Amino acid sequence: MNLAFIGLGVMGFPMAGHLQQAGHSVRVYNRTTAKALDWVARYGGSHGETPRAAAQGAEIVFLCVGNDEDLRSVVLGADGVLSGMAPGSVIVDNTTASAEVARELCGLAAKQQIAFLDAPVSGGQAGAEKGQLTVMVGGDAVAFARAEPVIAHFARSVKLLGPSGSGQLCKMVNQICIAGLVQGLAEGLHFAGKAGLDAAAVVEVISKGAAQSWQMENRYATMLAGEYNHGFAVDWMRKDLGIVMDESRRNGARLPVTALVDQFYGEVQDLGGGRWDTSSLLARLESAGKTSR
Repeated sequence: MNLAFIGLGVMGFPMAGHLQQAGHSVRVYNRTTAKALDWVARYGGSHGETPRAAAQGAEIVFLCVGNDEDLRSVVLGADGVLSGMAPGSVIVDNTTASAEVARELCGLAAKQQIAFLDAPVSGGQAGAEKGQLTVMVGGDAVAFARAEPVIAHFARSVKLLGPSGSGQLCKMVNQICIAGLVQGLAEGLHFAGKAGLDAAAVVEVISKGAAQSWQMENRYATMLAGEYNHGFAVDWMRKDLGIVMDESRRNGARLPVTALVDQFYGEVQDLGGGRWDTSSLLARLESAGKTSR
């Protein structure tokens, strides 16, 4: 298929690469042209000077940008992808954004007979590079059926959750769960150290029981080593949790733990850890302990 991919960050760059390597013809766009040229040099394909230029002739246009306003900037206007797409084509938005903007853009796309699927991903940079992301999708079932086998080139799991906005709402649930898990893991490791236990030995035991989680298996060793450059950044998590809290104010959900962990991530940012990965909640606890002494 002729595809377009807009946004070549740490996630989009390898995701677009999987599509090209699968045999599709991919035209990319990135705000920094040098990144687009680097992608073409590595994978082949081509690049467009604007989102519109990249999207022209594409049957499916993938988006993976930063936030709601970034989405609007690449979708709408004279240089946006909608101005270059033909009726019957599909937008697959892999950005983590609000359900509100997903519904807004879905409605505007529908006026041009273009389908819009909100399809945020989970799995981090490693998942993107390995083509093993989890993709949660909201939108039209017919458009989903068309896009699913293409999305599968960079995913291990793809599921339609419901109408427009459902994918973003599911991603919010994902981030709520991760926030609580990482804080619990950080507190457990911190407690083990204060209790004089070998924290690595503790994890070896409890990871075989009910406490086991992906975060425990993949992050405990780097957390104990004080290494926080292994994944999703605190700045990005705070953006996501901000979306979660905004939505909770609309739907009435009570999220006391999520709100507290969001505050804790703010304290990590104050420590200079905005680009540390989300497991750096342990650094906050250790820093507080040193301060108290």
